[in-house]
Amino acid sequence: MPIASRNAPTDKPLVWLHGEVKTPPWSLEARREAGFLLRRLQLGDKLSLPSSRPMPSIGPAVHELRIKDAGAEWRIIYRLDSDAIVIAEVFHKKTQATPHAIIETCKRRLRRYDEAAEQPGEHASERAQ
Repeated sequence: MPIASRNAPTDKPLVWLHGEVKTPPWSLEARREAGFLLRRLQLGDKLSLPSSRPMPSIGPAVHELRIKDAGAEWRIIYRLDSDAIVIAEVFHKKTQATPHAIIETCKRRLRRYDEAAEQPGEHASERAQ
């Protein structure tokens, strides 16, 4: 189930559709960097390379956070919405290109999130899975 983090009233919440950042498998340093970058996004900062890059193959306003770890590369796929930072996927990147399955899964999760947001009743993040 997606989880919305708690924050100050002016911050954008993080809406987790899938994935988590924890030790292990992430090192403490990588987890701290991910937290720092996600916090900057919540505060409205626009990130660019080398920390983040656009992912137009997934959709508009979709980006990937790029986190280097000891012997590993982590990616967090997120979308900048007007009211939230929507996390679609967290994964260990093993190849230069983002796997097609990851791209399609992110598209599906974001589409379901948007569809749920259009329906009255439950909060969109509760039905996005």
